[in-house]
Amino acid sequence: MYALETSKLTHRFTRTEMVLREVDLQVPTGSIYGFLGPNGAGKTTTLRLVLGLLAKQSGSIRVLGQPLADNRVDILARVGSSIESPSLYGHLTARENLKIWQTVFRCPASRIDEVLGLVGLAGTRSKRAGQFSLGMKQRLSVAVALLHEPALLVLDEPTNGLDPHGILEMRDLLTELNQTRGTTIVVSSHLLSEVERLVTHVGIIHRGALMFQGTLDSLVAKQEEASATALDTSDNSQALQILTGGGWPARLERGKVVVPRVTPAQIGQINRGLVTAGIDVHEIATGAKDLESIFLELVGD
Repeated sequence: MYALETSKLTHRFTRTEMVLREVDLQVPTGSIYGFLGPNGAGKTTTLRLVLGLLAKQSGSIRVLGQPLADNRVDILARVGSSIESPSLYGHLTARENLKIWQTVFRCPASRIDEVLGLVGLAGTRSKRAGQFSLGMKQRLSVAVALLHEPALLVLDEPTNGLDPHGILEMRDLLTELNQTRGTTIVVSSHLLSEVERLVTHVGIIHRGALMFQGTLDSLVAKQEEASATALDTSDNSQALQILTGGGWPARLERGKVVVPRVTPAQIGQINRGLVTAGIDVHEIATGAKDLESIFLELVGD
């Protein structure tokens, strides 16, 4: 079952400006879904649509197993979100901000202290939200989203403005919510490196089109497929002829002989074959593209 699902979701801001192109988003229940893409790719527009903040033009949206159009108010009562800039009252303290939302959500007053502790703002006391740093405002916005214990949490760039320690704390918080409370979480970001240690599933969007969707493991498999072994020998041209003649898909690249996707045993076999042919092997280097490089390739022009 999917906690969030769209089918052929399409949106235009103007007749000539297509923002989303038939996006089929599938967020499994119980997952932490990283919604990734460059700035301007369509992430925020997608999230605003699934939260009912923009009127849907084309396609369908299901949230927590129900069509959003059928009972938007009741469905979104089980969703927590923080989209774009935090909506906070700058002249109020963190506690006073949460008190307003506690009245709106009709949840127990005890949740205020609980969520302030969860996001690390319990000690702010009389400090007004307008005096908060950007990172503190991000934390308070997440606290608002968590106040009514949502089944689905949607966060747009939640680590924006946080220092490295704050980013780590945010990851720990989201992981705990997911693992101990079963909260399904959608986290958008423009950098894969920020979320690759957090998410279980990934969707990559570029220019309004979904370029990849699947588990993090399946994205890692792409990384492994992209791995290659580079050899530097006493005669790379001759080495290339020997390897291609032996059926290896070798090529010359940046002055070295490159063989994609070979096992350690196959590397040994290649080395022995070259040495037997009288070619000295000076260097063998095996590397794989990191996940961020794969992301950049997917969204590259």
